Amino acid sequence: MRKHIPNLLTCFNLVFGCFACILALNGEYFGAMIAIMVASVFDFADGFAARLLNAFSPIGKDLDSLADIVSFGVAPGMLLFDFLDKSQKAIDWNNSVSGNFFLLAAFAIPVFSALRLAIFNNDNRQSSSFIGLPVPAHALFWASLIYVLSCAVEGTVVSGLLPQIISFRFPDMSPLFILLFVSLMAIGSSLLLVSIIPMFSMKIKSPAWKGNETRYILIIAAVVLIACFGFFGITLTIVLYILMSCFCTYPRH
Repeated sequence: MRKHIPNLLTCFNLVFGCFACILALNGEYFGAMIAIMVASVFDFADGFAARLLNAFSPIGKDLDSLADIVSFGVAPGMLLFDFLDKSQKAIDWNNSVSGNFFLLAAFAIPVFSALRLAIFNNDNRQSSSFIGLPVPAHALFWASLIYVLSCAVEGTVVSGLLPQIISFRFPDMSPLFILLFVSLMAIGSSLLLVSIIPMFSMKIKSPAWKGNETRYILIIAAVVLIACFGFFGITLTIVLYILMSCFCTYPRH
C-alpha cells in the first residue's frame, strides 16, 4: 500500500485540475484559482511522499506529468481562454477572425506546459533545480492574475491595496488594449517554460538556514506580498521567484 500513496496524491492533483477546467469555462475564476492552488499542494505532497516513503516508480513519474498538464497547463489555459473570449466580445469581435486569433494565445499555456514537462522528464540536469519556469509556478501566476484582472474589469472590490488601485484604473482601459496586452503576456510567459534560465527548486532537504537562504527568503516575501496585496501577491511572488532565479547565486548546471 505504501508505494501507492504518492500516486493517490497525484490523482487528487488531477481531480482538482479537472475541477479547475470546469470552473474556468463557467467563468468561476475564483473557484478555478482555488482548485489550481489545491492541485499544487497535492503536486508538492506527492513528491514529498515519494521521497519520504522511497516509493518512486516509472508509472508515478508519468502519472505526475499527465496530472500536471491538466492542472497546470489546460486549467490555466482555459482560464485565459474564457477571459480573452469575454474581452473580445466586449469589442464586438465575437466569432470574428481577429477575435479568434487572439484566443489562440490561451493555447500557448497548455502547449508549452506539455513541452516543458516532456523536456523535464528527459533532462537529468533538473534533479535538484530547474531549467525554465516550472509549470505549477506558471499556473499559479495566471490563476491569480486572471482572477484579479477579472475583478478589475467588473469593478469588483478585492483585498489588497494594489488590486484596488488596478480595479480603479483598469475599467478605463480599452478592451482592445487589454486583449492585446494579456495575449502577448501569455505568449511571453509560456516561452519562459522552455527557456534555458536556471531556476531554483523549493525542495527543502533540511530545515537549516544554510543552503536554503534563497528558499526561505522567497517564502517570507510571499507571506508579506500576499498579506499586503491579497491574491495579487501570488502573482508578484512568482515574478519575484523568476527575478531571484536570474540574479541570485546558487548551484548552476
